[in-house]
Amino acid sequence: MSIKIVNLSTYTSPEIKEYKNKDWVSYGADNNYYQYLIDRYNGSPTNNASINGISQLIYGRGLDATDSSQKPNEYAQMKSLLKDSCVRKLCYDLKLMGQCAMQVIYNSNHTRIVEVAHFPIETLRVGKANEDGEIDSYYYMADWSEAKPNDEPERFSAFGTSSDEIEIYCVKPYRAGFYYYSPVDYQGGLQYAELEEEIANYHLNNIMNGLSPSMMISFNNGVPDEETQETIERKIRDKFSGSSNSGKFILAFNDSKENEASIEPVQLSDAHQQYQFLSEESMQKVMVAHRIISPMLLGIKDKTGLGNNADELKTASVLMDNTVIRPFQELLLDAFDDILAFNEIVLNLYFKTLQPLEFTDLENATTKEQVEEETGQKLSIQLKKPCWDGYEQIGTKTVDGKEVPNCVPLEDINRMKDDLYDALMNIEEEDFSDYELIDERPANEYDDLIHKTINFASVVSSSPNETSEQDTSILKIRYIYTAGRSTAGESRDFCKKMLSAGKVYRKEDLDKESSANSELAAKGESTYNIWLYKGGVNCSHYWMRRTYLRKNNERISVAEARERIAQLDPSLRSEARIPVNEPEVSQIASARNNYWRKN
Repeated sequence: MSIKIVNLSTYTSPEIKEYKNKDWVSYGADNNYYQYLIDRYNGSPTNNASINGISQLIYGRGLDATDSSQKPNEYAQMKSLLKDSCVRKLCYDLKLMGQCAMQVIYNSNHTRIVEVAHFPIETLRVGKANEDGEIDSYYYMADWSEAKPNDEPERFSAFGTSSDEIEIYCVKPYRAGFYYYSPVDYQGGLQYAELEEEIANYHLNNIMNGLSPSMMISFNNGVPDEETQETIERKIRDKFSGSSNSGKFILAFNDSKENEASIEPVQLSDAHQQYQFLSEESMQKVMVAHRIISPMLLGIKDKTGLGNNADELKTASVLMDNTVIRPFQELLLDAFDDILAFNEIVLNLYFKTLQPLEFTDLENATTKEQVEEETGQKLSIQLKKPCWDGYEQIGTKTVDGKEVPNCVPLEDINRMKDDLYDALMNIEEEDFSDYELIDERPANEYDDLIHKTINFASVVSSSPNETSEQDTSILKIRYIYTAGRSTAGESRDFCKKMLSAGKVYRKEDLDKESSANSELAAKGESTYNIWLYKGGVNCSHYWMRRTYLRKNNERISVAEARERIAQLDPSLRSEARIPVNEPEVSQIASARNNYWRKN
């Protein structure tokens, strides 16, 4: 007999070697470590299910871009280069092998990428680093295990290192202590995957071989010749081995009691408990290596119920998506960005998720683009509110270097609007009995050109409560809150009150910073500007400028003033002595209009 001992740990750490007579670097003791990973994938059911499930979650429902509607041509080019079948294979290789490769094909003059194809990573070996320590080549052979000493693998240049028609882009994460290759993220669980495989093989052999591993049959009536022994052995094996023959009985014919055939079972003490422990331990450790938060996420049923752990499953789904799936996706997206950038294509790519909508984490998603990335669903461009129910946008704030809507509770916004309305209503009403309205237009159109056109540049000096810096001796400039385009739905209470009041204001009444409800100001500021304020992000109201001319003045008649104003040429804007108002003053509010503060 011979006894063999399998040392599992020797297989788990890949051996990477450079040989003087080889231009490429070997991976694994026999330069075939990729095949070892494939064998563990095929042999271990838990490892198989984990890799399949995670690679499918990485791919999700394919690539998309949040700005696809704004850049339809670039989006179409992206879809033609990064085909779904190619991306799906890259996700699979990246998880199973720890890295993946793309074949990048250029046009004849190497000015544009015309095709990107998946390249089986197990057929590639990394070329030795050049003098600068950079990897500039990869070597291809269909089956490295069949390679002969004189075989020369085909060389390909690495992406961005040559002007060749074909280059290889290898995607691999950083791993400490490794340069040429990246071990898989589940490296620590490979020995348990192999143990699970060996347990399955043991039980299969136990059934296929029937009696041989579990009992001994002795014939006590002499030792027959070798040919007779083989005949008896073959007949017993054919008759009683195999799972389909279990439960059959043995009929023995003997010369006497003393010469009867003896059958002795060979049993392992508590074998079923030992194998059950090893099987469960292997399964658990493989899932730990893959960082599987809950096996049910990958279709692996555990001992818990399904109806009473919905919240736990949701939490596990969000956690696994952020800690396991996203890093793989970001690695691939960075590679795709590099390839698209060569063709001068810039898109905000993302993988459409497989997660149920109710499992997605939208707590920090404040824009349509962020919601689309999280849910994989494109929102209508007519979306009226960028914030969730119970919140409304008040300007913007900066999150992770991006400007996003500042969503504030409605109760705080309503309080702020009430305070602002009260302040505006307390401004004393003016007497316009001696003046006549001669012009009304949005507050930033031809602003103050009226002064120059009508030749009333002298400003009267009197109480600031009665005059404005924009007034002249016979002219008053005032502003009124008014309606713009018609919108569906009810106006806000603030806008209703302001419109019904119909009061007019000096620029000084409005162009000032308010500290009321300072917590609602933009990030880094403690005030907001009333002059630029609107009722809300979709508000259709704005400040309208009114020009009043003193009646019976000696300089110009009302009719002549109106005629001059009507003939105003936009080219006169450059001649204005006083700067025009900010455009936001008369703009209808929008998601891009930071309406409460100056630029």
